[in-house]
Amino acid sequence: MTTRSAWPALAVLLVGAFMALLDTTIVNVAVPTIHTSLKASESTLSWVLSGYMLAYGLALVPAGRLGDRYSHKPIFVVGLILFTLTSTACAFAQNDLQLDLARAAQGLSAGIFSTSITAFIHLMFPGDLRGKALAIMGSVIGVSSAVGPLAGGLIIEAFGQENGWRYIFGINLPVGAVAVLAAFWLLPSGGRTDEDDRADRTGFVILTLALIVLLVPLVEGHNQGWPLWSYLVSALSLPMLSLFAWWERRVERRGGNPLIPPHLFAGRAFTGGVVLALVYFAAFTSIFFTISLLWQAGLDATALQSGLLLMTFAIGTVIGAARSDRLAARFGRTVLVIGLVLVSVSMISVLVVLAVVPPSGLRGWTLVAPLVVGGVGSGLFIPPNMDLIVATVPRDDAGAASGVIGTVQRVGSAIGIAVTGRILFDTLDFTGGDSPAVVFTRSATYATGASVVFVLVALALVFTLPRHSDDAPEPVARKEPHNAA
Repeated sequence: MTTRSAWPALAVLLVGAFMALLDTTIVNVAVPTIHTSLKASESTLSWVLSGYMLAYGLALVPAGRLGDRYSHKPIFVVGLILFTLTSTACAFAQNDLQLDLARAAQGLSAGIFSTSITAFIHLMFPGDLRGKALAIMGSVIGVSSAVGPLAGGLIIEAFGQENGWRYIFGINLPVGAVAVLAAFWLLPSGGRTDEDDRADRTGFVILTLALIVLLVPLVEGHNQGWPLWSYLVSALSLPMLSLFAWWERRVERRGGNPLIPPHLFAGRAFTGGVVLALVYFAAFTSIFFTISLLWQAGLDATALQSGLLLMTFAIGTVIGAARSDRLAARFGRTVLVIGLVLVSVSMISVLVVLAVVPPSGLRGWTLVAPLVVGGVGSGLFIPPNMDLIVATVPRDDAGAASGVIGTVQRVGSAIGIAVTGRILFDTLDFTGGDSPAVVFTRSATYATGASVVFVLVALALVFTLPRHSDDAPEPVARKEPHNAA
């Protein structure tokens, strides 16, 4: 595939990425209207949000490995078709149970095609252009993450409170249909077809159970105010993940096809970049959570106003990502340091504003500058860190690596929201007679402090990475299997 034809293919991939990531946040503002329209219970309706994220995270690694084995094009196309159909099912849901099931299926579909995006970038672009492609993808990540509440608010205002939420899902039908046709036409075919078709079913079961044990308590904890049991049950995932790592090494030693090849983690750049992404997404996502809750529950702002405020972060992300590839090529790891310093300054500034400015003086403009700075830093950090990770991955394992990256990003987001949410809700105290604005501002200050800790840890971790990533190594040769794994 020529570089000229790779750019139109990238556009198709980014449409899919935008749709999948947008649907993680756009529904937040629609929950009250869904509650009224479907007469849904709050406990069931909460899974409209969390079911999508859970299913999304569970699909990433298996889908990436299937793409490595059978080619990423059919995985992307099938996932995008399913996402379009399940979005339509969400739009026509007649009760909360139907909507919950359709949202879970929609999240699963998003996870199926999402890993192919990073894998295709790795396969289509050589090292000097891969950074630019990932920079564009970084802009899409930032914009789609922040624009969701704004887009949701605008759609509901345009189509009404009763059925406006249906158009939030329905808009995916025409966009998805066009994207599917373009994917058939523009995405390259081919890819590795492994002669050894023995699937690592045991590894799949162990990893799925470990992620369920990790994520379900964190997701449900968010719905129930972060009870202690949610953290204790999530901790059980650690021995399960250790068991998964042992099993994958066993499969690889016997010449099989591990779900996540252990040799991926042999390189310091890959392992360090993955851990760094986990910690960064805990910081990056948690600040959105805190500000949204403060603005709407504490300061009685509308979802649209909250979305407009967070949109400033997205603007900064586009600015930072547009320069990230050139800076990364020139300065190597240093660009990650610059990005994390800017994000640290941003979050510390937000912390100072919340601690010093009284709630009556909090306005959107007081946080615009810190959020723009944070967005620029995020744009400088996410694409080069992804490039650092994928540059050391054999081409045959691009899908598995993409699944790992996507999974740790989802896990990091869940952990960040769990920690900051627990701090925020545990410090809410209305017994002193203070107004909700005062109480929420005080608690949001504590929660923002946790986000600051996360980003400072990320800043410390970045110094453990190699300064420059080398080209991807050759695939590790498999042994001839002498026994079924």
